[in-house]
Amino acid sequence: MTDLDAVELEILRNQLESVAEEMGQVLIRGAFSPNITERRDCSTALFDADGDLVAQAEHIPVHLGAMPEAVDAVLAHDPRPGDVFVLNDPFEGGTHLPDVTLVSPIPAEGDIVGYTVSRAHHADVGGMAPGSMPAGAREIHQEGVRIPPLRLVDGGTERAGVLDLLLANVRNPEQRRADLRAQRGANERGGERVGELLADHGDRLLAAFDAVQDYSRQRVEAELAAIPDGTYSARDVMEGDGVADTDIPIEVTVTVDGSRLDVDFAGTAPQVDGNVNAPLSVAKSAVYFVVRSVTDPDVPPNEGCYDPVSVHAPPGSLVNPEPPAAVVGGNVETSQRVADVVFRALAEAVPDRVPAAGQGTMNNVVVGATDFSYYETIGGGMGASSEGDGPSGVQVGMTNTLNTPVEALEAAYPITVDEYGLRTGSGGAGRHRGGDGLIRAFTVETAATVSLLTERRRHAPWGLDGGADGAPGRNYIDGESVPAKVTREVAAGTTVRIETPGGGGHGDPER
Repeated sequence: MTDLDAVELEILRNQLESVAEEMGQVLIRGAFSPNITERRDCSTALFDADGDLVAQAEHIPVHLGAMPEAVDAVLAHDPRPGDVFVLNDPFEGGTHLPDVTLVSPIPAEGDIVGYTVSRAHHADVGGMAPGSMPAGAREIHQEGVRIPPLRLVDGGTERAGVLDLLLANVRNPEQRRADLRAQRGANERGGERVGELLADHGDRLLAAFDAVQDYSRQRVEAELAAIPDGTYSARDVMEGDGVADTDIPIEVTVTVDGSRLDVDFAGTAPQVDGNVNAPLSVAKSAVYFVVRSVTDPDVPPNEGCYDPVSVHAPPGSLVNPEPPAAVVGGNVETSQRVADVVFRALAEAVPDRVPAAGQGTMNNVVVGATDFSYYETIGGGMGASSEGDGPSGVQVGMTNTLNTPVEALEAAYPITVDEYGLRTGSGGAGRHRGGDGLIRAFTVETAATVSLLTERRRHAPWGLDGGADGAPGRNYIDGESVPAKVTREVAAGTTVRIETPGGGGHGDPER
């Protein structure tokens, strides 16, 4: 620890977190796409000069837990003051191709003292289907334009050719340009605010970068030390990969040893032909989310929270695939199942801290054509806990987005919403009942491509301690039941109906 006293450290910590939060507001207010402005499918954070996370806004868990990999990838390219790097390559710091990340060095007296980072889900980044989330993709090249860490801005001068090359490979390029400008604005605002804090506090601010991480590390280590030592295992499955409909196992062994926690995915299936492969950075982010949930969620989120945790997965496996694996569904769906299976393993160790399974899916819906792309994740039921019922109709696990309000959706796209409400009774029974899922039905008013990437359609969200399972979800196109993962060309007037899963119940229903 540094010589900062507790009061000074708390003040500086809050100031740093407020910078990350303000960056998020700049991005949300400055973006064009409803997926960012309405659903807030974006994240912002501050890193120190070594690429360690210092502060983050409370945005999207799957974005934030994987962000350090993006900064590490940029550091390998010798960033300089005035640069802005852009990337989305899942094998070089990204998560999946629609999540585009900008990394900007923070200069001070000619040196780099840290980095501002923004990540946003862009509504389209090219590929074989509008929305860049095709259910049948067999390699990453079919999912969109793949961007390794590139200088978008070089020493303060925008490299127009780089941006033009990227925009030439996406649908609605002017929308992508506007969203990227909003991300640049967010990074610039963060750099300005850190500069102001440096002017006020000088080297004390840089000392706080280390001190907040030390503080979080000590808090998490103390929490882990209170978990009974031992080895805990669990298994779950993915419901097909969009190419084949067979179950794909995910196995985990969690070892608690004093103030350390090791998570090993040995036994998990090899990488698959379809797009549910999850880069190791995504699997790590799901593990970090679980650790924060079962320890103390109020511990300041930064690199210190992750230091006591190690994650291992066999190369070439579902959760550590090798190029050119398709991965777009791994980020949104496999991340959910990784969180579920790690929760289930830890339920044996800390049963009072682990809830029953939530819906376990983001219920990804993409509707698009050459001139528009609508993307939505739909909430569902959260699992009940030992202390109370699960909430209904909420985002669960690795996502933290809002919905697209009906008015905004219908104003922006040729889509009419027919039904939107709770799926009453879909939560599992128990002493505490699981939350109910949602029903969202809409009519596409023009010929378009519809892609659905969903889960928990065959295997229900599990209950705990005698609680009943939640109801599985269901997907329909024009009244026809369709698989969990499907891409289909539809005519004008087609109706899509999504019924999302309910959460599992907790405890004996008779109680």
